[in-house]
Amino acid sequence: MQRPDPYRAFRFRVEIDGAIEGGFQSVAGIERQCQIEPYTEGGINHYQHQFVTSTTYPALVLKRGLVDADLWDWHQGVVDGQVERKTLSVILMDEEGSEAWRWVCADAFPSKWTMADLDAVGNNLAMESIEFVHQGLTRQG
Repeated sequence: MQRPDPYRAFRFRVEIDGAIEGGFQSVAGIERQCQIEPYTEGGINHYQHQFVTSTTYPALVLKRGLVDADLWDWHQGVVDGQVERKTLSVILMDEEGSEAWRWVCADAFPSKWTMADLDAVGNNLAMESIEFVHQGLTRQG
């Protein structure tokens, strides 16, 4: 029987509206959290009821070497008041290069674009970081 080993975190790709966007160094913010409201019932002193009130999704943060102006231009549209929402997918690959997990962020748009510090004495790549807000995180596959 084959044992189920965990997937490796460095084998991933990103799609925006179904088109593969390559070269991302990291993805952060694949997260969802339920907000809980405790309720103490009269006469019950050994526990509280816990009720889910809402679910929140932090911004998804993508980092890559600065290669083209596509993400800048998309964010510029948001700055100019033309919010274009797209579907953003993060795909985790297995050892054979097949899709193992897919997280889908619905109605995403860039809310923050950051350029890494420029340093004349360093030898780092010029890196951009972009944060996407979205309306939910689901898993497909």
